[in-house]
Amino acid sequence: MAQAAKLHADPLADAIGAVGRRFVLHWGEMGWRWGVNRTVSQIHALLFLLGRPMHAEEIAELQNWNLVRVVHLIGDRRDHYETAKDPWELLRVIVRERKAREFDPTIGVLRDCVADPDFARQDAAVQKRLRETLALMEALSRWTDEMLNLEVSTLSKLVRLGAKVQGFVRR
Repeated sequence: MAQAAKLHADPLADAIGAVGRRFVLHWGEMGWRWGVNRTVSQIHALLFLLGRPMHAEEIAELQNWNLVRVVHLIGDRRDHYETAKDPWELLRVIVRERKAREFDPTIGVLRDCVADPDFARQDAAVQKRLRETLALMEALSRWTDEMLNLEVSTLSKLVRLGAKVQGFVRR
């Protein structure tokens, strides 16, 4: 009877508890929406929660997103992986990687469109929309880079300000 209970046990919940399991499953879903493999995102969440290096062949894909780094443990020749333990650093990595994979290529395409000799033959309204879109995306790109370079304490204060920033801008 005890053997049957062990067969149906949840090793994930055993390792990190029900709350941790819930977080891992949600992180997997969120990562999938970002374009990261669901299982890879779940492994990343597990690394984040455990806060210690793990050995697993499947998590090598996380290196492509710079979400994990290889560490070596004394007496073990295998590669183990760990992730940032600081949620602010984790956020920076995710934003930086998403910007590089999604946002920056779009800016490149918009620049190419505006620089194309055929661009001048486009309708004036089309030219205006593409130029405005490019200007907005370049401004947001610069702003993102500036935010990524802020100290955590400054960034934290800025985030807590939220909509109160509008009062400073309107003056």
